[in-house]
Amino acid sequence: MKHNHHNKCSLALGVGVAVLASSLLWSAPLIAADFTFSGESTTILRMRTTIDRKNIFPAYEYLRLSMTDNLKDGSGISFYLGAWGRADLADKSTDKYTDADLQYVYLTYRAPKNNTAVTVGRQFISEGVAAERIDGLYLRNDFQYGIGASAFVGNSVITEPLNPTYQGGGLIYGARVSHSMPKYYALGLSGLKSERDNGTRYREELGLDLWLHPLEKLDLAGRSSYNSITEGWMESSYALTYSPTSTIRLAGDFSHINLKDYLYGVTTSALSITNPVWSNNDRQTAIGVSAAYTAIKNLSVTAHYKFYNYDHSGDASYFGGKASYSFPEALAVGGGLYRMEGSVGKLRYLEFRAFASKKIGHADLTIDAVNVNYDRNINGIRSTYAITGAAGYEFNRKLKIGADIGYSRNPDFDNEIRALVKVTYTFDSTFAAEGRTKSEK
Repeated sequence: MKHNHHNKCSLALGVGVAVLASSLLWSAPLIAADFTFSGESTTILRMRTTIDRKNIFPAYEYLRLSMTDNLKDGSGISFYLGAWGRADLADKSTDKYTDADLQYVYLTYRAPKNNTAVTVGRQFISEGVAAERIDGLYLRNDFQYGIGASAFVGNSVITEPLNPTYQGGGLIYGARVSHSMPKYYALGLSGLKSERDNGTRYREELGLDLWLHPLEKLDLAGRSSYNSITEGWMESSYALTYSPTSTIRLAGDFSHINLKDYLYGVTTSALSITNPVWSNNDRQTAIGVSAAYTAIKNLSVTAHYKFYNYDHSGDASYFGGKASYSFPEALAVGGGLYRMEGSVGKLRYLEFRAFASKKIGHADLTIDAVNVNYDRNINGIRSTYAITGAAGYEFNRKLKIGADIGYSRNPDFDNEIRALVKVTYTFDSTFAAEGRTKSEK
């Protein structure tokens, strides 16, 4: 019943926003500078056999549409819609043979000044601590002296509740305030709050995001988020890059996650802290460094080292390097060798990788092979591998087709074959202010 209610709400929202979009986009043709319409249809057929010998052949259809009315005063109105549908051609891939969902449908007004925008409908919000899909309203504006602000309010879009008693997915709202000097830094403070259906606290998060450019060729970017309900830091993640010359790039990164705070209130059972894979007090820390060097033209060499600390499974170090070379005749080859040195069996292995790609006219060919040799048997398997071949052909700017097939052997599957076929068709038109077609492709 909940799922049917969700689909009805999605349909109602889509129809409502589409009607509003049509009214606004076509109501003022006299002041329009140009009107553009574009769309993309992607059809994907996946094929695999499960461990219990079921043939899973789901066919997906993704449709994306956009319409933009650019006005003479520099403002604009845009409408965007994205939806997908699935039908199983053999055994069921989920608990039913067909499914569909409205990914997004929203209308945006852009003012001619101050980076002002107003968006209404189903949309994805990415503002500081918020990375949410909502049915609601989003506002953004830049003020003087480098100050910017944004805010949103709506209902969370929850498509797969954790269990029938789940009470999230209600009202959610938040904001972000920022200050920046484009040449030197950008700093943002953000927060969001969401309530359960009965009005009790469900999510309360605060965030800090920053970008610093104190010296030429030196950049620091990152974010930290805090859970006000559990009173703990959810995540901190920062990356530093330095390019002393055009041929050398040095980088370092740090991340720390408290799973109790980070996974609080998730709606996916695999990520829930009640899952026995996780412990309520688990913490994960990763520190990495890398160096990339372009020795000669078209040749790039990179070395990596990363240290992981897991409360649940101990420490691990991942290190090694890779190299790639591009030939003038649209051929690229490369490979890598890495070692994982960990405290448990699954984190002790040697990894080899080789890849090659070639462009022949309108066709692209790729092959990628990975081999992992464990120090000891994992479920009776010591050496695992995966080989993937892909091919794509661009008939013209509108029509592209691609396919890939992969074969692997790992501790979970003795032999596994996966295949995918993808067809993408794009279309667009541009109309002049007088209403005649300026270009149609």
